[in-house]
Amino acid sequence: MAASGQARETFYDTWMHKEGIPVHRGYGISDVRTVERADWARTGGRAAFVQLHGMEGFTGMQIGEIAARRSLEVQQHLHQQFITVLSGRGTADVRLPGDSRTTSFEWQRGSFFAIPLNCAYVLHNTGSEPVVYMAVNDAPMVMDLFHNEDFVFANDYRFTDRFSPGAAYYADSRRYQNYFGGIAETNFIADIHEIALDSLGVKGSGVDATVFEMAGNTVAAHITSWPAGRYHKAHHHLGGAILYGLRSEGYVLIWPQEAGSRPYQAGNGDRVVRVEWGEGSVYSPPSKWFHQHFNTGPGTARQLAFRGGVKHPTGIRRAGNPIVDGRPGVLVSIREGGSLLPYEDEDPRIRRDYADALTARGITPDMPHEL
Repeated sequence: MAASGQARETFYDTWMHKEGIPVHRGYGISDVRTVERADWARTGGRAAFVQLHGMEGFTGMQIGEIAARRSLEVQQHLHQQFITVLSGRGTADVRLPGDSRTTSFEWQRGSFFAIPLNCAYVLHNTGSEPVVYMAVNDAPMVMDLFHNEDFVFANDYRFTDRFSPGAAYYADSRRYQNYFGGIAETNFIADIHEIALDSLGVKGSGVDATVFEMAGNTVAAHITSWPAGRYHKAHHHLGGAILYGLRSEGYVLIWPQEAGSRPYQAGNGDRVVRVEWGEGSVYSPPSKWFHQHFNTGPGTARQLAFRGGVKHPTGIRRAGNPIVDGRPGVLVSIREGGSLLPYEDEDPRIRRDYADALTARGITPDMPHEL
């Protein structure tokens, strides 16, 4: 019997189109700070959606703009959200639904903060130039689950376990080590370009990384850095992760597991996707695809990543990154049941191509010599 009709859009896809602002798609975008934006009635500013292949309905993104000396409309929503300030400066007011007590704080370029779940908030531009910000959230999951705009955007439930009014909410911070590595619990980072990170050499030669748990969210962020002349080990995990370039430049290789851990040797080089990255770029690897981050710039690379939380894990994300002998699978070699590809097991062409890319830029490779 012939099938009839067409596959339906998700509720989130339909909602994006209805909002009437541009939607930018792909494996990655070279600079989200400059993407086309349009007036967005919902916020009173200008904005665009970014919908990358690897986001897969787990995460969403908007790039927003606030005119000089202007404020956005009051926002409130039942999805978890992070704000990264890409340019400009201003203030934010946050309060529980129906509560007159407002918590306010200042932000600037490089500031990174969480909006507590379902809190009402307003962003103000206090400068003479436009503000550009990146909002990353789990709106696709929430909207597809309930498929009801009023429930998501006009819900007065107060998550008092997630937010307590007062200056301490955006000032307190705690750092510690656990099975993942360095963890910081905070709701505000003044400058993601400069904050100190913890060593995480298992991910690659010279890699530093810290996970930031914010606002009791099930989505977290981490910042990673690594030296010039080096690259990460390949690994894979569930989709929905988003990486934003903070410093330096390079490329990422992305390929499906079916192409093999050595895709070029296996004759599957045509299945390897190369995405260039730099300051302001974003990319998102699809579920269970190997991906590998390369630094081709003259200085230390730094990236901001959005991923599943460590303190508040969810079953679906844990299934996509299982715990192996007490450690996340992305930190365990594939030889031991994890999803991390050791340098000695990678396709030999990967290091050759990297060396050629550095030579073309006059940079000396600085990788370990175990291959």
